[in-house]
Amino acid sequence: MRAPDDPRGFIAAHTRLLPVPYAPEIRLHVADEATELWQKTEDELQEIGLPPPFWAFAWAGGQALARYILDHPEIAQGRRAVDFASGSGLVGIAAARAGAEHVVASDLDPFAVAAIGLNAGANGVAGLIQPVSADLLGTVPEADLVFAADVFYERDLARAVTAWLTDLKARGLTVLIGDPGRTYLPRERLECLATYAVPVSRTLEDAEIKQSHVWRLHG
Repeated sequence: MRAPDDPRGFIAAHTRLLPVPYAPEIRLHVADEATELWQKTEDELQEIGLPPPFWAFAWAGGQALARYILDHPEIAQGRRAVDFASGSGLVGIAAARAGAEHVVASDLDPFAVAAIGLNAGANGVAGLIQPVSADLLGTVPEADLVFAADVFYERDLARAVTAWLTDLKARGLTVLIGDPGRTYLPRERLECLATYAVPVSRTLEDAEIKQSHVWRLHG
């Protein structure tokens, strides 16, 4: 296995298109036990030139947030949304399926940007989702709604993301977060909207069911 100059081809060759466990209306190109990509360690991935493939998994917070959006489509209907640190594009796809007017799905990893495009196409919403590799931190996107799932796992990143989201909230944007309670989640600023028991891989999350929450930033 070698990471090529063609991320889309690499993803298509080394993942399987499968339903998301907690949002089976959506299918994603994922790595699982049946794929070679799943077996690779981080060092082995570095040797082939591939950043850690966060885009190849449906993480607990993203599954929870996607489920919430699909069950409450009025949140996204007719609105412009940003799916920050989108990974696979799961949350943005859920927003598009729920009737969002337009979704910007951002991720710094070029393989994630490719995965977002492939996954949007597999779910019939490619025309509604704009995958971008720009760093949105510190910017003011032209949007009504911002989603952030599974981003509070590292202290400095969490601090920067919290400050940015708080500024957007002050500017009138709605900010929804999907997270199973990771270490640097700013709980004191959040209102819990829903809690789900999300099926996940024990290899990824040290559990087969992860209590995951949807939060609204209140400032």
